[in-house]
Amino acid sequence: MFVEEMFGLTGKVAVVTGGGRGIGQVVATGLAKAGAEVVIFARSDASKTVELIESEGGKAYQVRVDVTKEEEVDLAVKETVKRSGKIDIVFNNAGICIHKGTVEASIAEWKEVLNTNLTGIYIVARSIGRYMIENKIKGSIINMGSMSGGIVNIPQWQASYNASKAGVIHLSKSLAVEWVDYGIRVNCLSPGYIGTPMSADTPQELKDAWIPLIPAHRMGTPEELIGAVIYLASDSSGYTNGCDLIVDGAYTCV
Repeated sequence: MFVEEMFGLTGKVAVVTGGGRGIGQVVATGLAKAGAEVVIFARSDASKTVELIESEGGKAYQVRVDVTKEEEVDLAVKETVKRSGKIDIVFNNAGICIHKGTVEASIAEWKEVLNTNLTGIYIVARSIGRYMIENKIKGSIINMGSMSGGIVNIPQWQASYNASKAGVIHLSKSLAVEWVDYGIRVNCLSPGYIGTPMSADTPQELKDAWIPLIPAHRMGTPEELIGAVIYLASDSSGYTNGCDLIVDGAYTCV
C-alpha cells in the first residue's frame, strides 16, 4: 500500500511523445502498469505500443501529431482533454540524432535536430503547461535530456544533438522556476548510452568505443529508465523540481 500511495499513478493521464518505439514505448508501458492512462503523441504509427498496454489491462490510445508543429500540438492537447478529461503528466521524449561532424553536417540537418529535440519539446511543454495553468492542474512535465547535454561524446561528433540536449536541460530548469507557483513541476531525465533502435542504427565501431568508457561496462536498457520516470511523475517527487536526473552507469562521474 505504501508503494502504491507514493509511486502509483492510478487516475492520472500521461502524454508520451515519441512513444512508438524505444525508450518512449518502454516508458509508456511502465506508466500504464503504474496505473496511468497513456496517450501517445506521435506522427508515425504507435499502434504496437497501444496494443502492448492494452494486452496487459492498461488504457492507451494514440493521437497523430507532429510535435514540431504548434497548431497540431494544440489540437492534440484539446483532443486528449476531450477524450480523457485531463492531462496530469507529460513524458516529452521525441528526439533524433545525426552523427556528423560540424563541417560535414548541413545547416538543414542542424535545424532538423534542434527543431525536433528542443523546439518540439518547448512546443509540447508550452501547450500542455498552458492547459495546466488555465485548469489549475498540478502536473508533472518530464523532458528528455541526455548526458550529452553536459559532456561531449567521443569518438562520434554530434554537436547539434549535444547543443539541443543542453538546451533541454536549461529549458527544464527555466520552466520549473517560471511555473512553480502554479504547482507544475518540470524536470529533466538525462540518460547515458541506452540500447534502443536509435543506438542500433549507430555504427558498431562507435559502440565498441563507448563500452570501455562506461564504468558500468555496458549500455543501459530502456527498462532501467522506468523507475526514474515514475518517480518524477508521481507524488513522491513533490519537492523535486528543476532537476536533471542523470541515469548513465556513472559515465559522467569520470
